[in-house]
Amino acid sequence: MTTVPLDVQCTHRGPSRLESRHRMRTVLGIAAGVMVAEALGGWLAHSLALLADAGHMLADVAAIGLSLVVAYLAQRPATAERTFGLLRLEILAALVNGAVLIVISLGIALEAYHRFRTPAEVHGALLVIVAAIGLAANAAGAAILHRGHDHSLNQRGAYLHILSDLLGSLGALVAGVIILTTGWVQADPLISLFIAVLILGGAWRLVRESTDVLLEAAPAHIPLSQVHDRIASVPGVASVHDLHVWTVTSDVIAMSGHLVVQNPADNQRVLEAVQQRLGGMGIRHVTVQMERDPTCD
Repeated sequence: MTTVPLDVQCTHRGPSRLESRHRMRTVLGIAAGVMVAEALGGWLAHSLALLADAGHMLADVAAIGLSLVVAYLAQRPATAERTFGLLRLEILAALVNGAVLIVISLGIALEAYHRFRTPAEVHGALLVIVAAIGLAANAAGAAILHRGHDHSLNQRGAYLHILSDLLGSLGALVAGVIILTTGWVQADPLISLFIAVLILGGAWRLVRESTDVLLEAAPAHIPLSQVHDRIASVPGVASVHDLHVWTVTSDVIAMSGHLVVQNPADNQRVLEAVQQRLGGMGIRHVTVQMERDPTCD
């Protein structure tokens, strides 16, 4: 069996993990400040949109803090008991963040329903001022985390939290403007409900992707049939079986399989060709077993 060392073969197209941690630390400070401002402003203005976003941001501060702690822990070296180290903690953090977002969105929707039945007086001017401050701060936080969020489920979880806060602030601002210009207080719960639906969509995708990684499903962007065909077309390979492709953690994709190579003298050439072809698909950790005859089905 031939394997390619993880530390040699794995490369990251996004920002480094150190840079990712620095970005999350910055955004954590921004989110905490906005949370306090919106909680105080929502209480004074009697605005569900602001209070909902403040409560949402409380969960976000905890979630981003969790992502940051996990990012540190994931850098611990591999051991004999954990041969991949603690890399999968990033996926667990993303799953927790997604689940928390789902609960928050359902809570906002429930409170909006109660506000529809029993409208509350809302101070539009204060709502607009606080929402505008929150919008600017959350926009800055989203811009900081945007780079590289596609390459790390952990950072993507933090990014989706801050992006949902941005939507919450924007919705609160729109609700404040409507209340100021028309006096229609139902705009506050209506926009809160719309925000909850947007949050739910992003959270569900995050949970689904995290679950797929934990179940070691083949990455959605790498069809297993295409991997098989690329390997089987290497000269000297008679057949391919027991093929597996899975994600270890964000941007670290692994593959293992059995190759029937009837001429042992071709083994090294075949191995190098397989590594090159799969590397072009983003699979950096390759383990293959060379066989003269199939040893398993």
